[in-house]
Amino acid sequence: MRFDAAGLADDARVHCVAGSIADAQVRTEALAQPVDLLFHLAGITSRQAEADFELGHSVNLEAGIHLFEGLRRQARGARVVYSSSIAVFGAPMPDHIDDDTRLMPALSYGAQKQIGEILLADYSRRNWLDARSLRLPGIVARPLVRGGALSAFNSDLIRALVTGQRYTCPVSAQATLWLMSLQRCVDNLLHAAVVPGDAFAAERRAFTLPALHTSVARLVDALAHEFGAGVRELIRYEPDAQLEAQFGRLPPLATPCADRLGFRHDGDLSQLIRAVLVDL
Repeated sequence: MRFDAAGLADDARVHCVAGSIADAQVRTEALAQPVDLLFHLAGITSRQAEADFELGHSVNLEAGIHLFEGLRRQARGARVVYSSSIAVFGAPMPDHIDDDTRLMPALSYGAQKQIGEILLADYSRRNWLDARSLRLPGIVARPLVRGGALSAFNSDLIRALVTGQRYTCPVSAQATLWLMSLQRCVDNLLHAAVVPGDAFAAERRAFTLPALHTSVARLVDALAHEFGAGVRELIRYEPDAQLEAQFGRLPPLATPCADRLGFRHDGDLSQLIRAVLVDL
């Protein structure tokens, strides 16, 4: 997905650089001025990174390394907010996830994100950067993108039922999810930028954000409560066992590190749905 900067063009404080993070010239131009704070959100998401290893490796790993090195050479100790992913946990997951759960990615995307976490933790240990890696849950509602993230069915389901469209769900009604609204995600990313570096435990620069743990059935019930019982008639289930194993069997989640640092989820499904409606 390409960022549309048209609305920012008249703001003298904004300098827009368009292009791929994998392009050395784009990185050079982006880092031409000293950087104090960087939000690293660029990436090839799970589906495409799995289908095209070279592309995912180039963007998610190699480009990130070059970007971190560019920041290190500036010698400003820039603060970096890195968007990692729950894909680092792999599948099947254990019965409970917390800050000490072992990472065992089962997709190239998850492996690339874990490597990014490790590198940023090491750069922070050396005081080259002040990084924090946030493992994002399912963010809803994502924009409609062909061939997007494997977990995008979360957004597709909500968007379809809210707008009265029929939807074939690729996971079962019993599938379990971790969800966060786009607005809450933005709030958490901005919060990450102001948490002081000394608030992090020395050994923990990567952590999972709090999220609502729900089943697809409960999510559909919440949508039916908001938009009428007819919502239930719009959905049918054709589960993909592999997809459900990776993104639809998420266990209860404990996030003490993120909780202590002031990160938050949406509260409940009703509040999440209201937040999602703003972005549809």
